[in-house]
Amino acid sequence: MADESIVFREIMSQPEVWSATWQRLEAGRGDLQELLFSQCWDAVLFTGCGSTHYLAMAAAGLHQQLSGQRARGVAASEVAFFPGGVYPDVQAQMLLIAVSRSGETTETLQAVDRHHERQQAVLGLTCRERSALARRADLAIVLVEADERSVAQTRAFTSLYMATQFIAGLVANDEAFVDALSRLPARARTVFERHGEFVAQVARGDWERVIFLGSGPYYGLACEGMLKLKELSLSWSEAYRFTELRHGPIALVDERTLVIALLSDTAEDAERAVLADVRRLGGRTLAIADVPGAGADETYAIDLGSGMNELARGALYLLPLQLFAVHRARARGLDPDRPRHLQQAVVLA
Repeated sequence: MADESIVFREIMSQPEVWSATWQRLEAGRGDLQELLFSQCWDAVLFTGCGSTHYLAMAAAGLHQQLSGQRARGVAASEVAFFPGGVYPDVQAQMLLIAVSRSGETTETLQAVDRHHERQQAVLGLTCRERSALARRADLAIVLVEADERSVAQTRAFTSLYMATQFIAGLVANDEAFVDALSRLPARARTVFERHGEFVAQVARGDWERVIFLGSGPYYGLACEGMLKLKELSLSWSEAYRFTELRHGPIALVDERTLVIALLSDTAEDAERAVLADVRRLGGRTLAIADVPGAGADETYAIDLGSGMNELARGALYLLPLQLFAVHRARARGLDPDRPRHLQQAVVLA
């Protein structure tokens, strides 16, 4: 499974980076609680661009489910250019959580400025302490160990996502959930050891299209898997919620289709039924679950074996998806460190 690319090394560094991330989050707990409980927020708004847009979507669903606090995840450009469709009314008190690896993404900074025009607080999550986002936010959590040299986000995404999980746990006053996040680094090592070479083998298959499925807290993560595959390997890929596949996109399924599924605990039976439909139509399935399904007949399967609840273990699903994208790029003769037309941050003049 050895690969000398920068992005591969950054993927494999995640257990250590997550440990450092956990320590930084714990060190910032007091400041976070002060802002999170500074008033009774009507809602929390998560925003970002590209990968962090999908992170915002995943974070919002998790936050609302765990804490009961209303949350929404939107692209930063929607906040900046179409605020009437984002804010429910002029009186609503909303905390903006803006996420940007570089802290310099133009649309994200525009969203921060628009939110400040409402005289409401911004919590910035970034990897660079001297960035514009770190300076403009009312409070910034800076995960410097998660910063990256690579163009495509991997460890930055998962670490920033862990920060949103930590925030949700604080709001929910769920110390068991917050503590569970500290066990993610050890679980990540196990995933790499048990499944790394297997993922590389599947990625070398003769796939014409790859479809990612995830529902509930995993839909945004499925979207990130889709984006990573597009960025690194220039492969045709899409992402859907499980049962939505039946409502049109299933027409694309054939023997050269791979469907990668992020299985939940909540809806596992319904999700596996969708995968059975895929196989009946000639497609192949890669099911990622915490434990193997009883009697499951997947083409390929990965059991994470974390023993963690579905809201806490989300970052683990990203590990095989990231490896799949890197190995798929190699199989297609591409350099994953030089994705076409892309740069680390979109900074507009």
